[in-house]
Amino acid sequence: MTQFTLPTAPSPLILEDVIIRHGDQTLVAVDARVPPGEVLTLMGPSGVGKSTLLAQVAGFLAPVFQASGRIRLGDDDLTRRPPERRRLGLLFQDPLLFPHLSVGGNLAFGMPVGGGRRRRRQAVEAALADIGLAGFADRDPATLSGGQRARVALMRVLLAEPRAMLLDEPFSKLDAALRDEMRRLVFARIRARGLPTLMVTHDRDDAEAAGGRVIELA
Repeated sequence: MTQFTLPTAPSPLILEDVIIRHGDQTLVAVDARVPPGEVLTLMGPSGVGKSTLLAQVAGFLAPVFQASGRIRLGDDDLTRRPPERRRLGLLFQDPLLFPHLSVGGNLAFGMPVGGGRRRRRQAVEAALADIGLAGFADRDPATLSGGQRARVALMRVLLAEPRAMLLDEPFSKLDAALRDEMRRLVFARIRARGLPTLMVTHDRDDAEAAGGRVIELA
């Protein structure tokens, strides 16, 4: 679990001349600054390197790729820091809830250590109430609907107190109605918490809902 740290003021996410290569081929070249509370969207078809860039930012780029440039949160250089010490929240197209834990157990999993069991339980209950799932703490994740699982996955990320967010096609497996609902929920939480966010998608509606800068990858 993440070690307890005092909250810090939001900082911009900075990709400083980040280039990813595979052999002699350059897959991605990005130089960008994402202010707190804003979303930078990377668009393009499958295979252009969108998720590969997220992997580099998160710290788990596969050894088959070569990367250069720096990744920073404000003045904090993350480039060579292990993934667990970067404090980045990842949200994928699948909720990836732990089947052996209850809904409450899933939410508590990534929370910073400290505060005592009662305080953690209260934080979980407040988080569930915030997403319209009050009283669901003891539920088995398998009993949730797709939209409920997506909301729990989002809140699990936020309870870990990330300093920035990485979104990898987070709405692609939801039906149209749930997609609109989750877009509003995710982007509202990002703005409220001042989290700089990098999102990859092939859906232009995602980019329009995010409302930030868009980079097209060919």
